[in-house]
Amino acid sequence: MSQNRREFLGTTGIITAAAIGTTLASPNLSAFATSIGGTITKHVLPPLPYAYNALEPIIDAKTVELHYTKHNAAYIAGLNKAEEELQKARENNDFSLVDYWSKKLSFNGAGAFLHYIYWRSMKPGGGDSPKGEIFEQINKDFGSPETLKNQFTAAAINVEGSGWSILGFRPDDKSLVVLQAENHQKLTTWDIVPLMCIDVWEHAYYLKYQNNRAQYVKNWWTLINWDFILKNFKEHKM
Repeated sequence: MSQNRREFLGTTGIITAAAIGTTLASPNLSAFATSIGGTITKHVLPPLPYAYNALEPIIDAKTVELHYTKHNAAYIAGLNKAEEELQKARENNDFSLVDYWSKKLSFNGAGAFLHYIYWRSMKPGGGDSPKGEIFEQINKDFGSPETLKNQFTAAAINVEGSGWSILGFRPDDKSLVVLQAENHQKLTTWDIVPLMCIDVWEHAYYLKYQNNRAQYVKNWWTLINWDFILKNFKEHKM
C-alpha cells in the first residue's frame, strides 16, 4: 500500500472502494480521523491549504469560504452519518435501508475525496507549466500539454448538470486519462487514480461567474498546481 493511500485512509477513515467510485489511491492527507468505537471512524474536514482570499481574483473569498465550510463540510458530515447508520444496521442485523445508506456512503465519500484533490489542484500564483515526468507522460498520452488542456476543459464545460473533470492515471497500462464525473461518483471507473480535478458544481463558481462555467474553467488554469500533480503522479506510476 502506498504512503498516500495510508494517509488517505488515516484521514478519512476506512472507506470502501464503493464509497468513492474510483481506486482509493490518494494524495497526501494527514490524520484527521478519530476512532469512535468498533469499526467506525469520525471523519474530520481537512484544513484548507491557503486563506479564503488566496485564489482571488480567479475565485473570490466568499465562494471559497462557502464552498469549503458548507458544501465540503456537508460531505464529511454525510459520510459520517452513512457509516454510523450502516454500523447500526450490522449491529441490529437489519439491512432494510442498506440501499439508501450505501448510496449516501458513495455520494458523500466521493464528494469528500474529490474536494481534497480539488483544493490542492490549485495554489496561489499557480498556472505554471507541467515539468519533468508528468510533462513527459502528458506528451506521450495527449501529444502536448495544450491538447490535454483542451480535452480537460471540454470535459469540464460539458459535464451534464453537476460534476467534475478529472485527470487520472490508469496503472494497468500506465496512461493518463481524462474523465467526467456526474455528481461525484457517476461515470467514474474503478482503476483510475485521480491526480487533479476541477469542481463544476455551480456552488464552485456561481457567485462570481453566474452561469458562465466556461469562463470559470478557462480562468481555473491560471491556478493549477503542477507541483501537487507531479507528486501524485510519481507516487502512483510504479
